Amino acid sequence: QVQLVQSGGGLVQPGGSLRLSCAASGNIANIYTMGWYRQTPGKQRELVATISSPGTVNYANSVKGRFTISGDNAKKTVYLQMDSLKPEDTAVYYCHAAQIRTGYWGQGTQVTVSS
Repeated sequence: QVQLVQSGGGLVQPGGSLRLSCAASGNIANIYTMGWYRQTPGKQRELVATISSPGTVNYANSVKGRFTISGDNAKKTVYLQMDSLKPEDTAVYYCHAAQIRTGYWGQGTQVTVSS
């Protein structure tokens, strides 16, 4: 069992920045990929960014160059640094951890980009 606890959401003006955190606890030994997804009402949940244990990162085209995913193995935490935020980035952001045949979701955190 893995638990993911998110923090760092909120309201920010266009062009601003936010940093999301996702702390993992429990049986985390076999997690090979962690990532961030986002979802708005009536839309499919979409992948934002992923990071794998060797340090390989991947980004959705919509956030490439603006968002940065990183991890801290000592703190068992993954981060999403979001810069140059746009209103289109407004969504509930979810952390995800992948094990073989198993996945876990964080509780979600609201990010609102508005003037």
